[in-house]
Formats: sequence, C-alpha cells, structure tokens
Amino acid sequence: MDVITRERLTDDEVGDALAVAEAAAEVDGVRPLGESTLLRLRDGGGAFLTRDGGTLAGVGVLDGDAAEFVVHPGFRRRGHGRALATALLGAAGSLRVWAHGELPGAVALAGSLGFERFRALWKMRRPLDASLPEVAWPAGVRLRTFQVGVDEDAWVRVNARAFADHPEQGAWTRADLERREREPWFSAAGFFLAERDGEPIGFHWTKVEDGVGEVYVVGVDPSAQGLGLGRALTLTGLHHLRSLGLPTVILYADESNTPATGMYARLGFEHFATDAMYRAPAR
Repeated sequence: MDVITRERLTDDEVGDALAVAEAAAEVDGVRPLGESTLLRLRDGGGAFLTRDGGTLAGVGVLDGDAAEFVVHPGFRRRGHGRALATALLGAAGSLRVWAHGELPGAVALAGSLGFERFRALWKMRRPLDASLPEVAWPAGVRLRTFQVGVDEDAWVRVNARAFADHPEQGAWTRADLERREREPWFSAAGFFLAERDGEPIGFHWTKVEDGVGEVYVVGVDPSAQGLGLGRALTLTGLHHLRSLGLPTVILYADESNTPATGMYARLGFEHFATDAMYRAPAR
C-alpha cells in the first residue's frame, strides 16, 4: 500500500483529514488525535496519507520521533494502519506513538509491530457541583490573570523550568502559546499567574471546550515547590470553572507522576480513561 507524504496539505486535504479524525471519534468515543496534531492539520502542516479507491482513508502526523495516526472506520482492517506506522517509522528512524483510549485495535496493531507500551496519561474528572476547599496562598505570593501581548515570554520561561523533564510541555515556544491564543476556547480570564517579587513562579491555565472545563496546564517553578502552590493554583482554576456554571472538569496527568495524581485524587478527581504511548523496538 502506498503512503503519500505531504509537506503541506491543500485546503481540501485539510478538510478530508479532519473528517477522518471526526469519523473515528464518533465511532470510537475517543478523539484519535491530540491537540497539537489537530492544530498542525488545521494549519495545513505536513502529513502522511493513505487512500482507498481515491478516498482518504488514513492520516499520520510526525513530530520528531513522536507520531499519531488514524484510520477512517470504514477502511479499517485493510492495512492502512500498518502502512502508516511503517512509513512513519521509516521517516523517523525511531518512533513513539500515542494510542488514545488504548482501543483494542490500536493495542493489537502495536503488539503485532513489536511496539512496547512505556508511558501512560491518566484522564481524570470530577463534578463541579461538589464542594471545593477554599484557596490558601503562601505568604508573599500574588495572583493575577495572564495579559495577552505582555506575559508570553515570562510564561514560556516558567513553563520550561516547571516542565524541564517533560518531553512535550517543556518544549513549548512562544509560537506554541500564541497559536493557542488564537483558538476560540482561549480566555485570559481563566489563565492565572502566581507571582513572587514581580516574577511568575506558577500558573494554572484553564480551558473550556464543548461545555466541559479542563485543568489545561498547572505548572510550578522548581524554586517555589514545596509551598503548596500547585494545590492553590489548581483550586483557583476549579473555583473559576465552577463560577461559569460548568458541570464537569477533566485533566490529564502522567500515570507515573504519583504526587500529582495523588493531589488530584484528594481534590475529588477520579481516573476514568487512559492514553498510552508505545515505542518501536530498537533497531
């Protein structure tokens, strides 16, 4: 099966690729592509494509050695997934692939290719009509909301320090931030910065999409860890989301980050789904 490589997608190909992802989400009950991949597709970025009878059947996106791909439900079990995985691996040399929701078909394909499960993200949720503790701030810390056009560089710096060991979040640039500022869901009113001596030392960026609130990103500068700032920032965002009348809030947390998952559990969050990352065997 031929895999077509595109450096840039046409407008028609963008629409077709997004339609493939939407069809899969409707059938599977889980979105097959993460936010960064979807943004790249919407912007017409490069992709790997397979066709079946002239119709777009599969889409893959590669970022370094990390990839995501999806096959339209109407064209599964015809070799499109294997062809995309093989092409992505050939282009990257090594490969890490997300399996959102760890659906049986994705797990089976990973196993048949000899891929190893090595990382997992927990998806957690809690109702917002349940009681929330009040926020207790450490001494000397001031809270304010993010100012578009002013705070971008400072946020990128504190985010890089807070997520220095995180393979995706810690690599964000100002362009990554500004791209999301242009999204319909972006609201500076739900983007909180904690400052000490005039410098950001932590943040909670909330998100509201499709009527669901999200703890989008919470980060604390290493210099401010141990002060209870992560809990205070999380609660600040939760109170904000509840004030909007939203019924539910979700978040994603690395399964291995037990301090974070433990804190979220104590705040009433429950694990209800998992995204897993698989990697190709060493050559």
